[in-house]
Amino acid sequence: MKPDISDLTVAATQFAALGSEQRLSVLRILVRAGPDGLSIGDLGARTGVTGSTLTHHMKILASAGLVTQVKQGRSIICAAVAYDDVQALSQFLIKECCADSLHHTLEDRRHD
Repeated sequence: MKPDISDLTVAATQFAALGSEQRLSVLRILVRAGPDGLSIGDLGARTGVTGSTLTHHMKILASAGLVTQVKQGRSIICAAVAYDDVQALSQFLIKECCADSLHHTLEDRRHD
């Protein structure tokens, strides 16, 4: 069964957003920070990415549905989406892109 085209579009958008070392670092730090997230200043300090560059990367990650930004008073709090969503993205890759390869690898091992 082929995946729904909307699943492909969402996955492609999310993988494209993670195609930058800086964005991947931002997501990794936000996932580790937990549901409370970090202020944009703390995130910049932890990643070494600041100012307009961090704003640019956060915009791409947010439009891909991987992070959120919420204004709290004078601060902007950044957080990763639920861990389940990040896990679903990796499962999509394994299921939709690697399943046949994994099956063939297991079959090859049985015949060795």
